[in-house]
Amino acid sequence: MRIDILTLFPEFFETLKSHSIVARAIKAGKIELQVHNIREQASDNYGSVDDHPYGGGPGMVLKVDVLHRALIDVRSKILGESVKVILLTPQGQVFKQKMAGELKLETNLILICGHYEGFDERIREYCDMEISIGDYVLTGGEIPAMVIVDAVTRLLPGVLGDDTSSHDESHADGLLEYPHYTRPTEYDGKKVPEILLSGNHKEIELWRKKMAHERTKERRPDLLD
Repeated sequence: MRIDILTLFPEFFETLKSHSIVARAIKAGKIELQVHNIREQASDNYGSVDDHPYGGGPGMVLKVDVLHRALIDVRSKILGESVKVILLTPQGQVFKQKMAGELKLETNLILICGHYEGFDERIREYCDMEISIGDYVLTGGEIPAMVIVDAVTRLLPGVLGDDTSSHDESHADGLLEYPHYTRPTEYDGKKVPEILLSGNHKEIELWRKKMAHERTKERRPDLLD
């Protein structure tokens, strides 16, 4: 899988590319992550990428011509392959685990990070979908882009040490994950449930399913609707 990110702040992604699961996936050749500076597509000597909104109002709006040139430039490097272009915006579909599972099947993703007041509306015509990571507003699309890259990458075969690891996680099957315990078996008067020490794997599996359902009902009943 190849993921291209269009941003005004490429330095945001240096840590993502050099640490943890994403870095290991890059090193193993599971993903190719390319970050592109939108400002390189500015048409003047000042690197202007935004302007005041027509009709007045606060803030600055990212220019459609600059964004479109950046998109064309990236797409020209992925000739002959299918590409899904994603606009990161608070107005998009809310990103969930199911969506991460669908995106992992794509060959190429392009993530467009906004900033300032927003985008010129016309850039939407060049995108396949819009994604939001929640009902709140961030300064830019860089953090949502990192969330999506991490969530999708860890679902790719061979990225996690055990490919079944992601199957039991919260939201993988519409439920929150069951509770985990490790040594010591007792701490500050709190003991590990006896069932987990029994060695009876069938009973442990039933207990975990029960706990996952109870935890979901208690903390996220909306997931059971």
